[in-house]
Amino acid sequence: MKRLGIMAALPQELGDLIAQMQAAGEVRTVALGRREYYVGEAHGVPSVVTLARIGKVAAAATASALIHVFEADAIVFTGVAGGLRADVQVGDIVVADALMQHDLDASPLFPRYEVPLLDRARFDADRALSDALAAAADAFIAEEGATVAERFAVAAPRMRRGLVASGDRFIASHEALFALRDALPDALAVEMEGAAIAQVCYEHDVPCAVVRTISDTADAAAPASFAEFLTAIAATYSSGILSRFLRAAG
Repeated sequence: MKRLGIMAALPQELGDLIAQMQAAGEVRTVALGRREYYVGEAHGVPSVVTLARIGKVAAAATASALIHVFEADAIVFTGVAGGLRADVQVGDIVVADALMQHDLDASPLFPRYEVPLLDRARFDADRALSDALAAAADAFIAEEGATVAERFAVAAPRMRRGLVASGDRFIASHEALFALRDALPDALAVEMEGAAIAQVCYEHDVPCAVVRTISDTADAAAPASFAEFLTAIAATYSSGILSRFLRAAG
């Protein structure tokens, strides 16, 4: 790839990536659309790194800028998510095989979840990028998983692959959780950006991939769990996975 776009919603979800880029070489900072884009090399890979902020509109706008202004020819999104299925635990890592918007409903004009005029509800993540992220996640778990679990008192992390659901709503109640489970029984995780990025990339034929660390179980305890995980643990996961992914690609 000529230039990789790397996105997250919040600073902790990027770990130490920007600091590492600045320490390793020249980094150009570009202010655009009330965001800062860091252009340089990340572990030897030509990259532009930015914070999208939270939500589908913010994510779509940022992905569009990465493609059209910064000429990124692939995009990776890293961050945290809520676990949907009962067997997805806090500390697990989910690499998306496909993404969809759980709050999109233009029925009866179009089927529920289908993006109008695109004839699809689900957008596939790029297989090669996703395989590389999954390999990086597996390596992180093998090399650091036991230490992370002991240090932060979480279960031993596992890497999972499957459907990730996105929507402009923080899922934080048993009622909402069970409704999503019933509607999308194969969805592993829920978050607020990934499917918007996947749609933009689909429309412009740009490969994308999404990796999410489970910070909460999308129930009534989610706000406290999310805040604690984001502050204490998220950067460790992001730095560990991204560094391995980028070194393998560089």
